[in-house]
Amino acid sequence: QTDWFISFVSFLNKTSLEKIINETDKQLYLTNLVIDASGIFVKLCYAGLFSIVLVIILYLANKAQISPWGRMMRAIRDNEVSANAMGKDVVKRHLHIFVIGSAVVGISGAMLITLDGLFTPASFQPLRYTFLIWIMVIVGGTGNNLGGILGGFIIWFVWIEAAPASQYIIENLTLGLAPDNKFKLHLLDSIPYFRYLIMGAILLIIMRFRPKGILPEKIRYS
Repeated sequence: QTDWFISFVSFLNKTSLEKIINETDKQLYLTNLVIDASGIFVKLCYAGLFSIVLVIILYLANKAQISPWGRMMRAIRDNEVSANAMGKDVVKRHLHIFVIGSAVVGISGAMLITLDGLFTPASFQPLRYTFLIWIMVIVGGTGNNLGGILGGFIIWFVWIEAAPASQYIIENLTLGLAPDNKFKLHLLDSIPYFRYLIMGAILLIIMRFRPKGILPEKIRYS
């Protein structure tokens, strides 16, 4: 760790450090504080980087959406035959979208590696990188940039918290059963799979009551 960071951590925890008389214990305590602070600092830096990139991409996407180019792309999306009849090169526009989408995915991949540190083919999970993203878009709202971001935060939060919440609920519901009860053990072993059940339930609820998503696409007239 750099000297300025260690000095900063020492300044923040000055009162606690002064209470420790033994110099060895004080140094050990400071080392642990620096390690903990380093983790927090790295997470804050990544959160700041993520926020900056997200704001830039959102700004560019919104500007493109309300531009003549964006209106043309929506026309092609809604009716390719009519757009082609009006002289729009549909195939070329599809290539444009493919290139732009690939660029955004490339930026996302770079940020994923920044967070995880390593990505190998063996670590690829089709459910995590395909089906979950699809649910995020549906829940947030297709055709709405803010909706996609909102859906991403909601679904990822539910995905992360589904297993701990399921374990807490199951443990409380089965308090009256013996620790070696087969039904209880089966439920506890099935906790990781409750994520899929919850994701499916969310998808069904959204498709039934909010088919256009939480933030549906705004209708624009031009």
